Amino acid sequence: MKSLQIAATGMAAQQMRVDVISNNIANMSTAAYRPRSAEFSDLVYQQYLTPGTSTSQVGTLVPAGIQIGTGVRPSTVSMELTQGALNPTDAELDLAIDGSGYFEITLPSGESAYTRDGKFNRGQDGQIVTMDGFPLTDGIIIPDDAQKISISRDGEVVAYFEGVTEGQAIGNIQLVRFVNEKGLEAMGDNLFRETQASGTPNQQVPGTEGAGFIRQGFLEGSGVDVVKEISELIEAQRGYELNSKVITASDEMLAATTRVK
Repeated sequence: MKSLQIAATGMAAQQMRVDVISNNIANMSTAAYRPRSAEFSDLVYQQYLTPGTSTSQVGTLVPAGIQIGTGVRPSTVSMELTQGALNPTDAELDLAIDGSGYFEITLPSGESAYTRDGKFNRGQDGQIVTMDGFPLTDGIIIPDDAQKISISRDGEVVAYFEGVTEGQAIGNIQLVRFVNEKGLEAMGDNLFRETQASGTPNQQVPGTEGAGFIRQGFLEGSGVDVVKEISELIEAQRGYELNSKVITASDEMLAATTRVK
């Protein structure tokens, strides 16, 4: 009986699904978090009788055959490209991307990372930095005497000074897009890094060639749909229970076999 092993793979698959759902629910308040979904594939089949096999000398063929599956395996845990709600904050360095794209961040190692979390602050040297102190790669320096910062939808950063009516442009924030966003590697802290699967980063002016616009004074919320996650959690729990019942039934059948005299 292969049902014990098959049901065990089913329980392991549903356990992974619950792990993914629990991570989504835990990040329901994480800025710009994009939920993940677990996807599965069936395992290799044992071919007892291959479809199309000849059964007579006159060429009669088996229409369906006998193929027994051996269970299920995780195929991928992919990121859903769902944009969260844009929540107003009125902070001048809170930025949200309305559409596709990522902010490019420079890590202490010099490596680039990418994020949609636009909770930025002014660093000690005037750079625009993340909550962890990592600067935007655009290299914009806000002057110490700047009284106000304005960031347009297309990423132009303008500083205003006391006693001066007209603002002074001090740089531009660009967005980065990837051919395959789902191929990005999650690093934690709302950061991603490129991989061979994601393709190389393509810098673009916000609002051009499919890139989203920048919204100053807003933050993107989590893309998690709690009602959907709870529904899937119940479904995964039922799937786990059903697989456990298969194991119980198989065990009872094996016990009955051993009692045969």
